[in-house]
Amino acid sequence: MFEFDFSLKLLGYHSFQLGIAFILALPIALNREMKNHGAGLRTFPLVSIASCAFMLISMETYHESDSEARIMYAIITGMGFIGGGAIFKSDNGVKGTATAASLWNTAAIGISVAYGIYEIAIILSVVSFLILQFTDPFNLKKKQ
Repeated sequence: MFEFDFSLKLLGYHSFQLGIAFILALPIALNREMKNHGAGLRTFPLVSIASCAFMLISMETYHESDSEARIMYAIITGMGFIGGGAIFKSDNGVKGTATAASLWNTAAIGISVAYGIYEIAIILSVVSFLILQFTDPFNLKKKQ
């Protein structure tokens, strides 16, 4: 028959995980939003929590590490595809590569949080924000 298994403890834990993934994506999202670079406050947190959720679901559903690895590979590949859509080539050069890489990085934040590897997730968030925020003066193509 129909079985409904619900755990408030698990609900709290998963809410905590998804919340962390959301919060760690915000600095990157704010940077992209404030610099008006396409994807922003909606996209980056959604990528992070969706990646985290996919990994949490696979960790709860599949009890073989090989199955979890397949889900991770699918996320990595899917983000590469989505990031490719953020890259635009024109006569003036290529735009959107930082946004594409940031989307991919945000997926890695979500995966790290799902596995409880908060140190990596925090490092990815901080370093990404710092790179996006403070490297514009060194971009020779924008100075021309």
